[in-house]
Amino acid sequence: MPRIAGVNIPEDKQILIALTYIYGVGLALSRRILDEARIAPSQKAKDLTPNDVSRLREIIEKKYKIEGELRRETMMNIKRLKDIDTWRGARHLRSLPVRGQRTRTNTRTVRGNIRKTVGSGRKPPATPT
Repeated sequence: MPRIAGVNIPEDKQILIALTYIYGVGLALSRRILDEARIAPSQKAKDLTPNDVSRLREIIEKKYKIEGELRRETMMNIKRLKDIDTWRGARHLRSLPVRGQRTRTNTRTVRGNIRKTVGSGRKPPATPT
């Protein structure tokens, strides 16, 4: 199993898809990396030579922010928003949607699956114990 940037790449998938298992690498960036490394996107990850893997590792680690570095930068950006008391920072603090979504409905997962309405129908009669 090839290991790039601390992530085990699945062997049974095409390398185009397998690279997206790395945090910060999507399909578009995966295509760009494979073009630069001159590797066919339809090739399976298990069929890569050690030379191919080292080329991919070198390109990804030197040119792009991925995994820990990208997560750290994202967390610092959110912390900065909280520190300067912006609206987006306040939404992050309260664990509410940040990008303008409505909250009257459709945010159950963000708000912790709170159900404030009563379910339909009557309660079943209590069974004697």
